[in-house]
Amino acid sequence: MKKIVILGGGYGGVLTAKKLAKKFKNDKDVEIKLIDRNPYHTLLTELHEVSANRAPEDSIKIDLKKIFAGLKVDVVLDEISNIDFKNKKLKSDKATYAYDYLVIGTGSKPTFFGIPGAEENTFSFWSYDDAVALKRQIRDMYTKAAKEKNPATRRAMLTFVIIGAGFTGVELVGEMAEQRDELCREFFIDPSEVRLIVADMAPKILPILPDKLIQKAEARLRKLKVEIVTGAKITEVGAGSVALGEKNIVDAQTIVWTAGVEGSEIVGNLDVQQQGRKRIVTNEHLESVDHKNVYVVGDNIFFIPEGEERPVPQMVENAEQAAPVIAGNITADIKGTPKKAYKPGFHGTMVSIGSRYGVANVGLPGKFFMLTGFMAMLSKHFINMFYLSQVVGFNKVWTYMMHEFFHVENRKSFVGGYFSKRSPNFWLVPLRMLLGGMWLYEGIEKIRKIWVDPNKIFLIPAAPYADATSAASQAVDAVKTTVDAQSAASAVSTAKEAVSALPVPGFIYDISNWFMDLMFYNPDGSYTFLAKWFQIGMVCAEIVFGVMLIVGLFTAISAIATIGMAVMIWTTKMAATEMLWYVGAAIACIGGSGTVFSLDYYVLPWLKKQWKRIPLVRRWYLYTD
Repeated sequence: MKKIVILGGGYGGVLTAKKLAKKFKNDKDVEIKLIDRNPYHTLLTELHEVSANRAPEDSIKIDLKKIFAGLKVDVVLDEISNIDFKNKKLKSDKATYAYDYLVIGTGSKPTFFGIPGAEENTFSFWSYDDAVALKRQIRDMYTKAAKEKNPATRRAMLTFVIIGAGFTGVELVGEMAEQRDELCREFFIDPSEVRLIVADMAPKILPILPDKLIQKAEARLRKLKVEIVTGAKITEVGAGSVALGEKNIVDAQTIVWTAGVEGSEIVGNLDVQQQGRKRIVTNEHLESVDHKNVYVVGDNIFFIPEGEERPVPQMVENAEQAAPVIAGNITADIKGTPKKAYKPGFHGTMVSIGSRYGVANVGLPGKFFMLTGFMAMLSKHFINMFYLSQVVGFNKVWTYMMHEFFHVENRKSFVGGYFSKRSPNFWLVPLRMLLGGMWLYEGIEKIRKIWVDPNKIFLIPAAPYADATSAASQAVDAVKTTVDAQSAASAVSTAKEAVSALPVPGFIYDISNWFMDLMFYNPDGSYTFLAKWFQIGMVCAEIVFGVMLIVGLFTAISAIATIGMAVMIWTTKMAATEMLWYVGAAIACIGGSGTVFSLDYYVLPWLKKQWKRIPLVRRWYLYTD
């Protein structure tokens, strides 16, 4: 039995475990174990959204057991305190875990560069708990400031300083700036009293980006009334103040530290070669240079690729690209095949400044494009959803879309408020019932004709090459299904009007004719036996879907089905103008009309529970929470 242990449930650890589970899914001689102190994986790139209350707290957490449901990965909740490389064991206060192959992916923690008071007097911002704590602190300050009579104390409560103007700091202050107006309205505070400062010891913000994008980012921050302080030597952080240079002492009761990271505490204490703030030195296979069969993933890697001058960056894409290489090399170790070298090809970086604006430098290695505004945010969301699709597939991508596009208040979405406005679904109930009643009425009217003569075809137009008498007769029958017939002559006239009422593009009509000629017409223009059963099926469908809409059973499916029927009728040039009403009402009923006063209210939750119990569904995350 080969034992593979992944230490850490961050980006790199989760992806490596999933890749290994796929490679060894049918191998009973391989055991895969992932150990983390938290039962969830945190989306660290989205912490700022929780802190500024744009997204709910649970939106940045993913249950590890959900991620590995149906996979050959044993999730263990424990905090490892020591690694014995000689005996190949990991130790905690309560257990010891043996390994044959170890993957270290414990991530990073904030580094304070030895600045006095920095660790004790600032809010760190590198975990789920940090984001939640800061969210509560921000609201607490507005709450207290609204009642504070002392001007100096009130000013300090409403001053927020973010130290560190890299991606994390800029994204956080951008979100806080957008949230400021909301909180000021709620607590009756003049927005001019709130001071937001982002400071850095570097000469410019976001130094990894091109200067043009830096200027765009600065302009956006200033538009949001954020003070930018660069080149500031931060000498000390007190209890309620920070020195941004020798003469610039800022009183603030909320100081957030995003100025840098170093290897996690356990990595810092390991007997391995380390460089660049406690990162483990690896060879080209991402294996520790000191210990065979010990691999490193994510932020813990210190590796300089061939032809490069700097080590791989501490970013999510590094973890995404390293994970399959490590999984492949462990597999090669076990099977005795050659290993592959890590040759990353990064696709750029992006940063959001609030919910609706961002800057990005993305593309292919050697050819990057600078994006701003809508396109930058689009690329950010696309990349996030691509990552989530690898971790929890449809389930988390769906949830992400809900949080980012549809369930967003105050128009805090990069598409504005166009998709996020929500209204009570019970207002759609009358429309749903009316739509269902109309389809039911149409079906009952038609079923009477079928009952009298099952062989009488009136829902399919006559073949174009049928004789004129037959064509006129069938045109009359077709009209009788939707309007009251007074005479054969007026029916034919009405049929012509219906045909001209909703025009059909020539190529669509040609496709429809080809299909009907194939399925419904004999060479002499008469109808095939399929035409009869198609007509019966259509009439039954009108009745069934009409009833389902009335009672609210599988409402979305029923509404979509009626749209499909309307489209089929339209392609044959038999759709009257009233069909537009049917389609419009059905579109309105797709989303939410079946959540109240309906059978869906009872049936869907029960079915959802049964669906989630199916192993294949859990394995591929084909459900929503």
